[in-house]
Amino acid sequence: MALLRNLGNTLGRWTGRPVAHVDKGSGDPDARRVREAAEAADWATVRDVLEARPESEDRTGLLWAVGDVAGTERWIADVVAANPQAPLPRLVAAVRHISWAWEARTSAPASHMSREQFELFHDRLATAETWLYEVAEREPGWTSPWYALQATGRGLRVGPDVARRRFEATVRRDPHHLGAHQQRLQQVCEKWGGSHEEMHAFARSSAFAAPGGTLLGQLVAVAHLEHWLALDSGSDSRYIRRPEVVASLGEAADHSIRHPDFVRGRGWLQVYNTFAMAFALAGDVASARECFRATEGKVTEFPWYYVDGSDPAKAYKEYRGYTGG
Repeated sequence: MALLRNLGNTLGRWTGRPVAHVDKGSGDPDARRVREAAEAADWATVRDVLEARPESEDRTGLLWAVGDVAGTERWIADVVAANPQAPLPRLVAAVRHISWAWEARTSAPASHMSREQFELFHDRLATAETWLYEVAEREPGWTSPWYALQATGRGLRVGPDVARRRFEATVRRDPHHLGAHQQRLQQVCEKWGGSHEEMHAFARSSAFAAPGGTLLGQLVAVAHLEHWLALDSGSDSRYIRRPEVVASLGEAADHSIRHPDFVRGRGWLQVYNTFAMAFALAGDVASARECFRATEGKVTEFPWYYVDGSDPAKAYKEYRGYTGG
């Protein structure tokens, strides 16, 4: 890591580079609008933005944009009470409770959490699950509730069989849903009870079963980053710079962001950021530079918070400087 910083200081000084900044909407312009509406407790605008994005076009990113806004749990409760038969307010309330649960848990190791934190974490996730099942029953064709149930299930440790069924329920409705596959990859990570072997196998099978130009190529890069994170210092860099890892990343990029059918639709920005970080760590400077330049300075919090949770843009700039991207 120190080597990367030093290289970044020497190679990163060139003019004409876009200013790096975190894009909270990950390239989706509607995310900012819906987030600002949530901050203003403006349910009418939140509803209009969400209803304009049908489930068939994946509105989970917009739902999380609302769910991450502190205080939403207060005003959305009134909306749910005033609209007892409406599924959308319950869906928004559920997603907010998931984010709110993780706020209570924090990023601290489980051994450092208090009993009160655990209880609050579980209570909020359980409330979210109740609402999500209600939404799924009222709108059986919707993808979002099943996607969100993957997140609650991991926090509540529902077990491998239930977790797998929730993923399958999501992809039956949207076979190449990026968020669902990201959730499933986390579920099969070593840190959540899976293994490196299972994680890599899932990432590769999902990516290469999808058509060329798929966003799911990102899964291969995420799997290598997760493996890198799980290793001690020294072992981590030796792992991700292995020739077979570098080749794996290149193969995934060829099937995804480098493929002629790749389209910069929703989700593209995070995919490029992920490949940029993975290629930089792997020492494939040319590929990393290509990805950094494609992002035009727009930083997604994931995966850069793995390097610097308080300032993802700083991590992005250090790695971009190393590659000259």
